[in-house]
Amino acid sequence: MASQNPQPHHFHDSLPFMANKLGGDGLIDELCNGFNLLKDSEKGVITFDSLKRNSALLGLQGFSDEDLRLMLRQGDFDGDGALIQLEFCVLMFRLSPELMEGSQLWLEEALQQELRDDGC
Repeated sequence: MASQNPQPHHFHDSLPFMANKLGGDGLIDELCNGFNLLKDSEKGVITFDSLKRNSALLGLQGFSDEDLRLMLRQGDFDGDGALIQLEFCVLMFRLSPELMEGSQLWLEEALQQELRDDGC
């Protein structure tokens, strides 16, 4: 059932700031830390229950059950109803339009450099 709360929830996208401050490796480390905070300690994956129980740690305390289920579905590539660490990291990038745009620019620059290095 959809949330009865009329106010939209705003997720503050801090990934671009973290990426600039920490660099690529540091950002991945922080995403892994986030995964570890949200995962079910017995199952080793993020389930709906573990996400709901720990969502306030990431500023998601105002999200409805449906919002949290939708977030899980968006990241659940293998359809098992839970997120493994890779699915979580991919989801965090997908939920960050600015970081996705930056990643695309980095990829384009790397490809252009590769073409220049190969003499194409």
